[in-house]
Amino acid sequence: MMGLRFLKSSKAAELVNEGDVIVTSGFVGSLCAEALTTALENRFQKTGHPNDLTLVYSAAQGDGKGKGVDHFAHEGFVKRVVGGHWNLSPELGKMAVENRIEAYNLPQGTISQLYRDIAGKRIGTITHVGLNTFVDPRIEGGKLNDVTREDIVKLIDIEGEEKLFYKSFDIDVCFLRGTYADKNGNISLEREVATIDVLSIAQACKNTGGTVVVQVEKVVDVGQLDPRLVKIPGIYVDAVVVAEPEYHEQFFGCSGFDPALTGEVRIPLGDIESPKLNARKIIARRGAMELEPDTVVNLGIGIPEVISAVANEEGIGEYMTMTVEAGPIGGVPMGGSAFGACINAESIIDEAYQFDFYDGGGTDLAFLGLAQADKGGNINVSKFGSRIAGCGGFINITQNAKKVFFCGTFTAGGLKVETENGRLKIIQEGKVPKFLDKVEQITFSGEYARKIRQPVMYITERAVFELKNDGLYLTEIAPGVDLEKDILDLMGFRPKMDKVKTMDERIFCDKLMGLKK
Repeated sequence: MMGLRFLKSSKAAELVNEGDVIVTSGFVGSLCAEALTTALENRFQKTGHPNDLTLVYSAAQGDGKGKGVDHFAHEGFVKRVVGGHWNLSPELGKMAVENRIEAYNLPQGTISQLYRDIAGKRIGTITHVGLNTFVDPRIEGGKLNDVTREDIVKLIDIEGEEKLFYKSFDIDVCFLRGTYADKNGNISLEREVATIDVLSIAQACKNTGGTVVVQVEKVVDVGQLDPRLVKIPGIYVDAVVVAEPEYHEQFFGCSGFDPALTGEVRIPLGDIESPKLNARKIIARRGAMELEPDTVVNLGIGIPEVISAVANEEGIGEYMTMTVEAGPIGGVPMGGSAFGACINAESIIDEAYQFDFYDGGGTDLAFLGLAQADKGGNINVSKFGSRIAGCGGFINITQNAKKVFFCGTFTAGGLKVETENGRLKIIQEGKVPKFLDKVEQITFSGEYARKIRQPVMYITERAVFELKNDGLYLTEIAPGVDLEKDILDLMGFRPKMDKVKTMDERIFCDKLMGLKK
């Protein structure tokens, strides 16, 4: 195609100019345009240019050790960052905490949907997602520090209903990743674990006059790509870079290519290793007891990931459909740097469409992390003192699921537990309490949940709580723990209590629970 260029990564980096708005693809450790972002970082370190960039990305991108969007964490390189999740880019987060950049945290799913609205030249995305959370301009407006002043989220009224308006913006350049490119610039993604939002980003960038750059592992002749596998048409693409293998891992830290994550093969689920019985598995087991047949389930990152392994171990995974926000539907969700991928997925759709389904209430059961909870039922997973974690897809999912379960240890920072004869023993208490009088930031609003009458449960290794109209209730405690010493004395408030039950002893025994029966 005319104008299409096949470049080395160092030359592609020169396509970025001072003050540009740049969007990058990636989901945790997968689909990151690592060759391109590394080359751009190298250019800045050598020349001091380009500077004053605005970086936008939806999902977490990185490994916590310098990869992904942490390539942009240099003084003067970026002036503003709008991200869905910050935890895997700690250096960028540090710059935000120290007021060295303007910084925003917006719901991941809403950013991915905003790309589509930008592509269609709409003024922005209008949604209920984020109401009553820290993204709501009546609270923080998604701003992460004192130097961030512009309101990019507005509260509006439409037909008598409160909505949030996320403003559109022009994109100057985007760095994306695919599998193969043909000589016309058509890009396929058959060896990637998902398609995430690369199509929407490419369309948005092209339609606002920007430059679309895609890294791939190989270039093939025209006609060699199945058109049904082409995710980014060549009419959107300005430049293609063939990446070195070390910059094009299936996901960060993987040792090879796993075709079970892309749908090329299916593997026996019995080959998946069962998790060891520890605090994480105890919580996951209690969560798995809430699984129901013929339901659509979402599992968040962290402890909720273990629920899929427990369901598989118990032989009940086939009775419900697991989904992951990156786009896979069905199969067994992966964890760690492979989070976003599924073994034996039945379908893989674009991230924005997955979030359309979530936002519309399509998820029956959602299991997400629990970092802080308070007496109002609010949850914080996004900001802790000087550390910015970010909300990711948490707000989209938890605000709209028919039932939501927050899963996490009761305390953090050194907690050690053991089990014996169906009882829980606390060997060493965590130093950091999680149940506070007031959370540091509202990522999930208990007030909003009560307003829409959403069932909410909070699951820990030693206690289970439920949100009711008049407050947070303690409903279950683990066998072997002391109510006052091990639970109430470690809380920043006193929960309501009415008929507190004992958690099922099977959870604490190192053998199958028999959930299939």
